[in-house]
Order: sequence, then structure tokens, then C-alpha cells
Amino acid sequence: MTTTHPTASGVETLAARFPSGFLFGAATSSYQIEGAVDVDGRGPSIWDTYSHTPGRTAGGETGDVAVDHYHRFREDVALMADLGLSAYRFSIAWPRIVPDGDGEIEARGLAFYRRLVDALVDAGIEPVVTLYHWDLPQALQDRGGWANRDVVDAFTRYATIVHDHLGDAVRTWTTHNEPWCASFLGYGLGRHAPGLTDPRAAFRAAHHLLLSHGDAVAAMREQAAGDDHRFGIVPNLYGVIASGDDEADRRAAATIDALQNRLWLDTTLLGRYPDEVLDLHERFRAGDTVHDGDLERIAQPLDVLGVNYYSQHHVQAGEGEPTYDSAHPGSEHVDWLAPPEPTTEMGWGIEPHGLRDLLQRLHAEWPVPPILICENGAAFPDADVDADGVVQDADRQQFLADHLAAVADAIDAGVDVAGYLAWSLMDNFEWAYGYAKRFGIVRVDYDTLERTVKASGRWYRDLLAAHRQQTG
Repeated sequence: MTTTHPTASGVETLAARFPSGFLFGAATSSYQIEGAVDVDGRGPSIWDTYSHTPGRTAGGETGDVAVDHYHRFREDVALMADLGLSAYRFSIAWPRIVPDGDGEIEARGLAFYRRLVDALVDAGIEPVVTLYHWDLPQALQDRGGWANRDVVDAFTRYATIVHDHLGDAVRTWTTHNEPWCASFLGYGLGRHAPGLTDPRAAFRAAHHLLLSHGDAVAAMREQAAGDDHRFGIVPNLYGVIASGDDEADRRAAATIDALQNRLWLDTTLLGRYPDEVLDLHERFRAGDTVHDGDLERIAQPLDVLGVNYYSQHHVQAGEGEPTYDSAHPGSEHVDWLAPPEPTTEMGWGIEPHGLRDLLQRLHAEWPVPPILICENGAAFPDADVDADGVVQDADRQQFLADHLAAVADAIDAGVDVAGYLAWSLMDNFEWAYGYAKRFGIVRVDYDTLERTVKASGRWYRDLLAAHRQQTG
């Protein structure tokens, strides 16, 4: 089926393509929006340390204030209700709950998230919780972080604390957001916290993220005791496109696919590692990371699979020198090709058909549960408000329309997609890019913190209203 590309104003036609009960929402993460990093007992995270280290982030910017969601959450929930969101995905800041990672529980942190969840429920918005979006307590990193197997028990305990406190009001729980970023960007490339360039540590971190996911799901499911809770994980997945069809090009694509996609899908859904990853474990002396029984613990049954999609990778065979500061260790035989035009401000190709193809591949190759698109969006240069008080972001509006059409194509082809959560609800701290890249459907004035719904947000509101009207 060919992806349609509706005009951004064709909301009724697009809305009619989604079933009743489909979740339309938006997403954020704790460190990117909350601020208040030293309020109510919150401990330091690895992103506090990283962003305060000179040279790590654009302009030395940090999440100390971010968009001050911690103090403005009621205003933000009212904004979500005005947009008509049926779901809101957010992450819990581990250092707010257990400031040193595995010690005393901070009741004030739990109370904040209870207030947020109650406000969402009162507004008719389903809360979707992610337990880890990269803000590991610094005290745990001081003991090795995700490269230290002890973190598995600390995360599992933290997960049960939060689930016990919020499980009466939250149905959908995901463990880790984009574990590839947490492990390979953080421990392999050094472009994310904690800023290490150690491929062995990266593979160890990846395994411990997976193991903590499995253990946390098992523990929370036991806590739920038959309640209608859904448990899952949220990898960032990519189409990996080889430039040619010879063996070397296919091998290049297979390596990247193994590290970017199959590492997370084969382990959680099939209980095994891809052969390419096992070979890399041996190459980088990480083979002793996997203990007997680990894969069975990782492969807990999933009730939902979160999918984050932004772009595709285009590769060909290459002859590079081995490198040890890499987001894809062991890929020196891969050359990365420029994405097709147009691109976003991040330099990522805009390929909505890649989302349709990815969803269909998931349906065909793995025993996937219902899929929830947890992040999809784009950064464009749209910082200014015009004379009429409008932020004109036609590129983002079209991006959302085209990618939603791709999701509808996948649903038409038989893929079980439960919802779509746009990234992001509002402009925020974009990690190493500081505040330079804006992904929000709501603009934030970083001087005044005033929120302004962009044209894309107004379009999204119209789409959601049309869907409610059509489906009742």
C-alpha cells in the first residue's frame, strides 16, 4: 500500500482512518521539562553532572529550569486538555523518588507525581508512564552505572516503589525509553550522559538495561495482581536501507540493524541475542556480562511495545578504521550515507513511509503485542511568534500529517497500533543540543516560560476533535 500524503488541513479524512479508542496524545520526559533539580529532596542525576561539565552541551545549557513543569504542571495539564489529548506520556525522575538510587524513598517526589497523575485523570487524559528516560541517579553512576550489574536490583526496586504508589491510576507502564541511547550514546560515543567512550561498558549497559526491564516487568506484574495493567519497553527503531544489493552492503545494513533494532526486539520478544551482537560481545570482552537465565528474565511477556520513530539509516559497505568511541561499536565496515532531502533541523531525513514499513516489519517478523507510537516528531526553526500571535510551523504540521497517514496505512495492512503520541508536547531541553532545537507543538518562550500553541498544535487539536466526533 502506498502512503498517502494528505494536505495538512484534511483533518476529517485523516481522522476517519483511525479506529474508535485510538489514543492520540503527546510525550515529554522528566529532565527535559521539569526543572526544579534541587527541590523537595531530588538528588543529582547523570544529566545534571553531564550538562554542568564544560563543553558537553550547546552553550553550556542545562535542565536546571528547563520549562519549569514541576511548578507549572497544572497549567500544562490544562493545555493538554485544551488540545484534546486522550493520553500523555511522561517519565518519572528516578532521583526524585530515590535520590541516591537505592536508599531512602523521598515522599515529596512521589507526591508530585501523584498530583500530576490525579490532574491528568481529572482532565480525562490517560497517563502513560515511562520509568527511565536517562536521568540515572549520579550516586549509582559513581558505582559504575548501567555497566554495573547491581543497578538491575536498584531499578527493579525503584519501579515497584513507583508502581505501588501510582498503580491504582496508571494503566500503561513502560520501563526504558530508547535503551540504545542510554547505552551506546552514553557509554560508547560519549555524546549523552555519563559521557563515556568504552564499547565494553556500552554492551554491558545495554544488557543490564534489558535485564532490569525484564525484572521490573515481572515484579510490577506480580504487584498488579490481575489489574488491567499493560507493561512494555520503548526502543527507538529505524529502517536500515542498504545502498546496494551485494553481500558487503547487506552485511553493513545487517550490522546496524542488529545494534539498532534486533538487539532490543530479539531479546525482549524472542529471548535471544542476534548473532552479530554475540560476536561483538566477544570482540569487546563483554561476553561475561550475560549470565545463565538472563535471557529468560529479559523476555517477559509484553502487553504493549512502545516504538519511537524519527528517520531511517542509509548505509553502504565501507573500509573505515576501527574506532572505540562509537554509537555502533564494531561498525567500521559501514559507511553512513546522507539522508534524502528534505531533512529536519536535526539533519534527519523525513521519510514517513519508513514508519509504515517499520510497523509492517514488526508485525511480520516478531510476536509483537499492540504497538504504541511513543515518540514521533521533528525539529524545525520555528522560534518566533508572528504579529498575529501565531507560531507558523507548516513543516511540522505536514510532518505529523504524513506520519499519521503512514500509521493509518499500517493499520489498514493489519498492524495492531493502539495509539500515537507526538514528540513533543512543548519545546524543551534537547539534551546535548541545549535549547537550540525545538520539537514542540507548543512553543515555550525560554525567557518568560510562556506557552503558545503552534499552528501544528492547533491542527492536531482539530484532528483529535474530528476523531472524537466521528467515533463518539
